[in-house]
Amino acid sequence: MNSVFKSPSRLLVTLQRLLMMAAVTFGFSTVSAQAATVSVSNHPMSLLSQAVTDGTPAANQILQAGDVGHHGSISPSDMKAIRDSKFVVWFGDALENSLTGSLKTAPNAISLFDFDAFNRHPLRDVTGAPIAGTLDPHIWLDPENAKAITRALAVIHSHANPEYKETYQANVEKFAQRMDSTVAQVQQSTQKSRPYWAYHDAYQYIENAAQIQLAGSVTSDHHLSPKASQLRWLNENRPANQMCLINQSTAAKGLLAKLQPVNTNVQIEDMSDSQDFIEGWTRMAQQINQCIDSK
Repeated sequence: MNSVFKSPSRLLVTLQRLLMMAAVTFGFSTVSAQAATVSVSNHPMSLLSQAVTDGTPAANQILQAGDVGHHGSISPSDMKAIRDSKFVVWFGDALENSLTGSLKTAPNAISLFDFDAFNRHPLRDVTGAPIAGTLDPHIWLDPENAKAITRALAVIHSHANPEYKETYQANVEKFAQRMDSTVAQVQQSTQKSRPYWAYHDAYQYIENAAQIQLAGSVTSDHHLSPKASQLRWLNENRPANQMCLINQSTAAKGLLAKLQPVNTNVQIEDMSDSQDFIEGWTRMAQQINQCIDSK
């Protein structure tokens, strides 16, 4: 499932055709007196959309920051926003289960996971081994995927509000340049393939760019308590004496005591603590590297 990034042009051509079909089938107008509403599903999608729409009306964000859509349900006001939007862009039910009932068959919904595009990786078990037939859904953490998502969003926003098309395209180009520059700076300041532990494996897509490598996870799901056998495995297979543990929230002191010597660092994979995608991505990469390199 670790597909080579499919042709960006093919993705955009497919999107163009889909949006044109929607316009014909559902009578969407291509010109309006005021900006048409585009909704996006969650915070990482919203950050990427904001990079595209900078200087123009922003998209509506359905889920609150911190809720990528794994669990729960949406409110009646969210459902109304979905119905009132010209287009609703989401990743797909592999990530946003709470939106599946509302968006899976919605005529105005566009799932990025439905396209044969983006770098994709399977989920991994607690030893770091890939699990066949699965998809790790955190695709936005890959800089190449982030750039591709902004290109796709520019096409969608341009169909909703064509008067801003040139602005969207200029913003996409600026985003790509900033992203490439950021990755180059991170890689110049670090060595390759340095090992780390994750409490729950959620950072796979940042590994290549940040030049880090997973050496194991504490648990297969952040809602599940770690097993003593897994903690023993981590200690018996630690690739470095001093390890870094990346987790979504503050780790329990009792857990850290069983993994010493260990540094720990909190990283929220949905970037809900960020208001700018590249700034948030840069901070994540830098802090992970600092945790790994700290002695």
